Amino acid sequence: MIKADDYNYALENTKVLVSPASAIETYGQTSFRFCLLTEPMDEIGSVRIRKGVIHAERPRILAPQYISRLLLEGFGDKAQDFAGWVEDQKDFHFLRYGFSLKKTDLSEHLLREPMEEAVQRMEEEIKKQSDPMAALIEGIDDAWEVCLMKFTMDVIQRSAGENVAEWKRRGLI
Repeated sequence: MIKADDYNYALENTKVLVSPASAIETYGQTSFRFCLLTEPMDEIGSVRIRKGVIHAERPRILAPQYISRLLLEGFGDKAQDFAGWVEDQKDFHFLRYGFSLKKTDLSEHLLREPMEEAVQRMEEEIKKQSDPMAALIEGIDDAWEVCLMKFTMDVIQRSAGENVAEWKRRGLI
């Protein structure tokens, strides 16, 4: 089981070396192809390469009246009171993003070369493929899924401004 310190270590040591050129689509599903490089603790001079696809559902605007229905399962009275207050606010809008990592798209193999060489090799491969939705990530082997979650959080942060601007242009918020 991963401990809180391991989460922090993974978050602090996740580096997105090649970012997708596009953000999450405002009105459709977006798929990002990732290549995650990690150094196994028990294999000195090796790099584990995991490739796969992360699918992002289209973001949704949540009006205040729906927040209490979505977010308050298992919460107490103070949270219920807050939700009631939020429901009365007309100018509050929330974004909801959904992601799923398709494990069926996941491949994994081990290279017997230093990290620097593996990074260079994968950067060249991504460049040759000319895939605007590709990402190259360097992370921690034992917490590689945490590294992918960090990547998705970064993509959400980068996309939110563009998504909100598009909705404002169309008068949706």
